[in-house]
Amino acid sequence: MIFRDRADAGRRLADALAHLRDRPDLLVLALPRGGVPVAAEVARALGAPLDLCFAHKIGAPGNPEFAIGSVAESGPPYLEEQVIQSLRIPYAYLREEAAFQQENLARLALHYRGSRPPPVIGERWVILIDDGVATGFTARAALHSLRPRNPARLIFAAPVAAADTVRRLAIEADETAVLHCPEVFFAVGEFYDRFPQVTDEEVIALLKNSPPA
Repeated sequence: MIFRDRADAGRRLADALAHLRDRPDLLVLALPRGGVPVAAEVARALGAPLDLCFAHKIGAPGNPEFAIGSVAESGPPYLEEQVIQSLRIPYAYLREEAAFQQENLARLALHYRGSRPPPVIGERWVILIDDGVATGFTARAALHSLRPRNPARLIFAAPVAAADTVRRLAIEADETAVLHCPEVFFAVGEFYDRFPQVTDEEVIALLKNSPPA
């Protein structure tokens, strides 16, 4: 399955979520930046407000591209305990790196939202959306941060995600909606004809064009 671009993926994902259309308690959250154009199409089609959910991976010492966990805008980090123990990574490093990434996410949230307050999560049906998922570290951190805020139902949705990652995310979410789950997965961009980097300006504009959550 190949998508023309993120907007096309969002419209097709909205079709799969059509049973949620016009729920008064529905909220669509995007993982920036790539998830925002996809989520904007879903929010528009379902008649729901759009907002953002921030998360970032925690990289291994000396190898920041190798994820050993992830952290969200709020709440405790998600950690790969077996990997951390096998690599003998000090927990002091994990605490410092998690705090550093959370500070960066707080600045990013202020940059994107401006004076717009964070969304209310409690007692709402929440759909968390990304443009595609490989390892799922970021998505799992976001789901972990949302669960203690008491959503009525927590749904993860994406146009494409690795099959084993979908199985792991299904444990964290109440429901998953993924259009394509290949067993062999190298990069999200291989499932899109056009996959340009999403700019900060695009994220801010899409958020401003959506009613506050």
